[in-house]
Amino acid sequence: MIKNNLIIENARIGFRNFSGAEGKFNPAGRRNFCVFLDDPKWANQLDNDGWNVKYLKPREEEDEPQAYLQISVAYTNVPPKMVLITSRGKTILEEDTISMLDWVELKNVDLIVNPYNWDVNGKTGVKAYAKSMYVTIMEDIFEQKYLEVPDSAMKALPAAHAQDPNAIDVEFDDAF
Repeated sequence: MIKNNLIIENARIGFRNFSGAEGKFNPAGRRNFCVFLDDPKWANQLDNDGWNVKYLKPREEEDEPQAYLQISVAYTNVPPKMVLITSRGKTILEEDTISMLDWVELKNVDLIVNPYNWDVNGKTGVKAYAKSMYVTIMEDIFEQKYLEVPDSAMKALPAAHAQDPNAIDVEFDDAF
């Protein structure tokens, strides 16, 4: 029985589905991602310990298969602590905002994986759940340039309008 969490710094992740989108290999609502296990000895040890280590077929004949571990992101019992790191600071990502991780360019990922030991009909194994994850994203030159600009110019419009008695009322609809 596995009791210790996996602590992975500078993780290389892929097959991101933080939104839980339905796909060929994923039922709707199931949030997950994979962490690539670049050290074959560690991948073999995890496999021997009962973790569900899988392997990608090599692209070239001379390459070795790539080991990976699928990590589930579940908000049902104990929600994971998912943190987005930018030059502005840390932001806790909740269930309704975690999907942004599907598309951001990653700079660094540090995570803790919680093991769940299962036993069904005499078969046993270890399922991997995200316990916490700190994701530092790549920011482009313009994000840095406009770092000090307030998050929403739309919030500034009513204040500017109130200062100008000759301003014309404008309504914005959802299409804008």
